[in-house]
Amino acid sequence: METIILLIFVFILSISMRRNLLLENLALRQQLAIMKHNVKRPTIRIRDRIFWVLFSRVWKDWKSVLIVVKPETVIRWQ
Repeated sequence: METIILLIFVFILSISMRRNLLLENLALRQQLAIMKHNVKRPTIRIRDRIFWVLFSRVWKDWKSVLIVVKPETVIRWQ
């Protein structure tokens, strides 16, 4: 019985870790898309703002992957 509980715990933990990895990957890819604009200062479009507002509500560790946008800016957008 303890083995089953341990396996369930490991399974749930791996799903959680995978979810965080997928969310981090999504956040980094979105920032790369912004950086691919051939300008010195990338422009943050409305769809980018909407992405970050929604993303910040879905993932609690969203601030850890920000490069292009400051966390304070996303909070102000909300």
